[in-house]
Amino acid sequence: MSDPNGYDPQRAETRRYGQPPAQPAAGGYGQPPAVPPSDRRGDFPAPERTTSPSDPRLTVEAGRFWAGAAATALVAALIGLIAVIVFERIFQIALVPPPDVFATGSQQAAYAIDGAILALLAAGLLHLLILSTPRPRAFFGWIMALVIVVIAVLPFAWTSDVTAAALSGLVNLLIGVAVWSLLAGVAGRTIVRRPAG
Repeated sequence: MSDPNGYDPQRAETRRYGQPPAQPAAGGYGQPPAVPPSDRRGDFPAPERTTSPSDPRLTVEAGRFWAGAAATALVAALIGLIAVIVFERIFQIALVPPPDVFATGSQQAAYAIDGAILALLAAGLLHLLILSTPRPRAFFGWIMALVIVVIAVLPFAWTSDVTAAALSGLVNLLIGVAVWSLLAGVAGRTIVRRPAG
């Protein structure tokens, strides 16, 4: 507003500082500036929920998985067979005979058959864990570690011959580790995610 005597404050400010004085905010002095609707907190969309990584809804390619399981069983059987040939036939060191599940009467066959059975049972367990648990390979690793410990020390409960028990435990340990590592690799190549439905 201009003074009746001809004094204009805005013109004086412009002459003094080279720019007009700042204008008050849209809301007037003492009032907060208006907030655009897009900047209001309530107008932001809610973040989308993502699927929890601990519930991946996994399944397995059954054909490839069980083909790998059969190959694992063959490897386990060959380890048992070779161990008997090397220790008993070549070095003449008697091993502690494992349970003869099919009553074959042959220690070589018993080691081979038991190794194959262990592999197939482990594969069935892994398949079940994949379909039913959130972290199947973690559970499978713990179970296999405990099973390997048991089969490695079990010969010491069956004989007082420490050498035979130690070598038999070593063979069992090798079979167990082979089964564990091979099936873990098979699972890594055959696990797939189920479509959410």
